[in-house]
Amino acid sequence: MTRIVVAGATGYLGCFVVKALKDRGHWVRALGRSRSRLDSVKEYADELFIGEVTDPASLNGLCDDIDVVFSSVGITRQKDGLTYKDVDYQGNRNLLTAAEEARVSKFAYVHVLHAEKLRHVAMIQAKQAFVDELKRSTLAHTVICPTGFFSDMEELLSMARSGRVYLFGDGSSRINPIHGADLAEVCVDVLDSPESQIDVGGPEVFTYREIAELAFDVLDQRAKITCIPKSLVSPTVGALRWLTPARVYGPVQFLASVMTMDVI
Repeated sequence: MTRIVVAGATGYLGCFVVKALKDRGHWVRALGRSRSRLDSVKEYADELFIGEVTDPASLNGLCDDIDVVFSSVGITRQKDGLTYKDVDYQGNRNLLTAAEEARVSKFAYVHVLHAEKLRHVAMIQAKQAFVDELKRSTLAHTVICPTGFFSDMEELLSMARSGRVYLFGDGSSRINPIHGADLAEVCVDVLDSPESQIDVGGPEVFTYREIAELAFDVLDQRAKITCIPKSLVSPTVGALRWLTPARVYGPVQFLASVMTMDVI
């Protein structure tokens, strides 16, 4: 029986990972910022650990008697004044330090597919900086690179609810998003994998226009889709950088980038 820390246990993917690990017979210590946040996984976790990845002192003992550390820690909308560098980079770096000091056997981390093409995106810069640290570590590691979560599609659904979906580019770029439960099974599989990186996506490929149309179908509304030409994407996103807070600009910058490339 493998003993595993799940960091990011209360997030969209983390909840599925905790359950998948328990279904496979592993022992799980779930990390969360508060007891109330951990309520979502207490049914499956063997032990709950309250700590902040941005506060190394709060992680003391987290990796004691642990074989594997799994992290899906990251922010998609910045809160509490924290930045991508604070959480996606330094928070995961603090976890890695704790894992190294405890001499765990492996560290698994959820990244983003095609990150090398997205280094200009603040969110990806922070994630990639951590991956670079992980590769320099003496620990065995696997970096899981999904195309995108089903939950990411909620951005399009939210726009559809407001009456209009805005797409960057002409909407023809493609993606095969993956459900959290399916991705969790892959994350559990990597515990025994010698691969240093695994790319993964869902079973169906959609264009962003098709996803937008599906959102309107679900809401039983007439589709209203506006495409922002590629030539205007950079100046539009650049303007948002100065006109909106980081919690708005960051996700928009990421969406603008992935909507104008295939992520399959």
